[in-house]
Amino acid sequence: MSILHRITGVSLAVGGISLVWWLMSIAAGGDAYAFASRQWASPMGLIFLFGFTLALIYHLLNGIRHLLWDAGWGFEIPKAYASGYAVFVLGFLITGIIWFFGLRGAA
Repeated sequence: MSILHRITGVSLAVGGISLVWWLMSIAAGGDAYAFASRQWASPMGLIFLFGFTLALIYHLLNGIRHLLWDAGWGFEIPKAYASGYAVFVLGFLITGIIWFFGLRGAA
């Protein structure tokens, strides 16, 4: 779980750079924005956005888990394993819900 937290942190940094690129394309004008929009709407762009969403949700949930540890809750081995599995499953579940409603709203 610790290595996944670090990997998602790096992924969020790369995603943040991509977000800046998209915002700069808006400021640059119509052609740049149209190009950026095509990239995000492509299959690879959607996979990237799904991965970014998954990384964001997982990192958030695992951060909450670490905050609970800082408060002294969940250090027992069974609770640590249970919270780890919960973060993993909830990360995919919440990401799926976000994408379900996001794609549903676009249709």
